[in-house]
Amino acid sequence: MFLNSLLEVSEKTTDIVMWVSVGACVLLFGIIAVICIKGKKHYDAKHIAFAGICLGVSVALSFAKVSPLMYGGSITFASFVPVLIYTYVYGLADGFLVGIIFGLLNFITGPYILTPATFILDYVLAFASIGLMGFARKFTKKATFNVVLGTLLVYVARFIFHLISGVIYFNENAIWVELPGWALSNAFVYSFIYQCVYIPADCAISLVAMYLLAKFNVLDMLVKIITPAWMKKKAKAGETALVTEGASEELSEVELPAEQAQLPEGVQPVTEIFEEEKQPVSKTDPNE
Repeated sequence: MFLNSLLEVSEKTTDIVMWVSVGACVLLFGIIAVICIKGKKHYDAKHIAFAGICLGVSVALSFAKVSPLMYGGSITFASFVPVLIYTYVYGLADGFLVGIIFGLLNFITGPYILTPATFILDYVLAFASIGLMGFARKFTKKATFNVVLGTLLVYVARFIFHLISGVIYFNENAIWVELPGWALSNAFVYSFIYQCVYIPADCAISLVAMYLLAKFNVLDMLVKIITPAWMKKKAKAGETALVTEGASEELSEVELPAEQAQLPEGVQPVTEIFEEEKQPVSKTDPNE
């Protein structure tokens, strides 16, 4: 059935889609194999488990969609949110990796391309932009602002990659619909309008979902659950080192008053007086 769907798609675009699909499957299994073999130290059981859960939920949500366009592109029910949360916790590199896997799974479940270039732009680079969410925790200390800005950054990058892919696609296949004359002037304008039909709406759904999760502290709860023990220890060690360094800098900046720095000869500084041992004071009887 999967091969039949590939052949049906090939009739709509080109025969190369079948070979790209096989390559996508090989690439996906290759990434998984490398993680299992080389990433034992970095990817513990909890790490991999939550990556799988977030990817599974994202793929499931991607089937709940509205497709307003006939040549690809759909508005999903916040399918990016689970992988955005994962990237928010684990950072840039892991986010890029999970994004690429998510893109390959999207292609396998619904392959639709024209050239290998559009495959790389639409399913590899556009979904790899999820990794940009890894910067979000470094923006400010306010979670709601961070997740909103991080989500916007991801979708802007995704829009750019889909825009470039659309220019290539429409130049190659010359697929047009009835639009005003100014919109049909070139492939760039047409591709821009095409992406504006679905990407901003999909972005708005993800923005609302991420904002509400952060606003009602659900995101903080998920972060505590997902964050592995080694990452918590590393963060705690970093905070301790920062506090120690700040305290040492404050002590080094303490200067003696000018009056104490230049005392007359034979007069002891106040600090030395307090460092001397206190002599016992003998009590005398006033009646003696």
